Amino acid sequence: MKIGVPKEILPGETRVAASPDSVKKFTALGVEMLIESGAGEAASISDEMLEDAGARIVPDAAALYAEADMIFKVGGPCCNGNGAVDELAMMKPDAILIGLLNPLYRRDQAEAYAKHGLTSFAMELIPRISRAQSMDALSSQSNISGYKAVIDAAETFGKILPMMMTAAGTIVPARVLVLGAGVAGLQAIATAHRLGAIVSAFDVRPAVKEQVESLGATFIEVENADSESAETAGGYAREMGADYLQRQADLIHETLKKQDICITTAQIPGKQAPVLITEAMVKDMKNGSVIVDLATETGGNCELSERDAVVVKHGVTIIGYANYPARVPTDTSSLYARNLYNFISPMIDGESGSIAIDWDDEVIKGALLTRGGSVVNAALTEKNA
Repeated sequence: MKIGVPKEILPGETRVAASPDSVKKFTALGVEMLIESGAGEAASISDEMLEDAGARIVPDAAALYAEADMIFKVGGPCCNGNGAVDELAMMKPDAILIGLLNPLYRRDQAEAYAKHGLTSFAMELIPRISRAQSMDALSSQSNISGYKAVIDAAETFGKILPMMMTAAGTIVPARVLVLGAGVAGLQAIATAHRLGAIVSAFDVRPAVKEQVESLGATFIEVENADSESAETAGGYAREMGADYLQRQADLIHETLKKQDICITTAQIPGKQAPVLITEAMVKDMKNGSVIVDLATETGGNCELSERDAVVVKHGVTIIGYANYPARVPTDTSSLYARNLYNFISPMIDGESGSIAIDWDDEVIKGALLTRGGSVVNAALTEKNA
């Protein structure tokens, strides 16, 4: 079997779906790894490093797609006019495609994969069960995003984060609010706390209170009679009712007035990100404050955020990079490559190097997007039934 790893061509995508470590591991299983020349450059992974690990470097994407039985991507392939090059058209019709395909937002592309005859797996649909934790690409990427968001905020903020006692006087610590205590939010809390800030956090799910407090932050919550329904079976936040949302907005507004930095991470799978910070709230923040909005790819948590831009509104700097994992490509690529290996390696026969997929496996069924010319994942078929 030949696994192909092309160079990502969407603007701003610096990650690559392979690392020297993953190449070595796949090669040991009898798999031939084909990697497009220059695929790892933006992640500081050279062709030589990959070649030394056992990969075969191919000159261009067309040559790679013509040979590859399985294709590893970071983002979905360009097709249906979403890129200058139609990557999908170059793939073999019976190939297997694996990547962060974002099917809940890009149903049309999932339909295109099916029409082309691909068997495809979306890494973000891997079920959140204990056995699949090492395959959870959303978590591995979000973890780094939460860290980087705090670093970017600290660099932009015009003061230091920790308390500092000097001969000239005492500098008070910065106050950081994190909205959303998922993987990214928890890492943001931990990072801000390590840097010496006074940290508080908000989440609609009361179940995360203990995690927030264990990281040294204060948990801010809205009294809610329906707290048990605030979390989906998969561990994500659920949309809440109008009364709760109004009380939530009032609480966030009052809290933001006292903060120096706010990191927002709230997202709902398959939907636009909830707006948690309105223009009126921004107006009432301290002059020189910083907001880092990690949800701009799906609309943003701040009403004034601009995708892939840093803007200053009402004296507040708002950072809105849509692809935060791509801002730390060396580590995020390495982690993503491990996720792919952990997902695929159980399907590979160690003696022959051929693939044998257990279609009844819970993880396989959860991630499977298209097969046999159809979109087959329940998250899409049931929604459109």
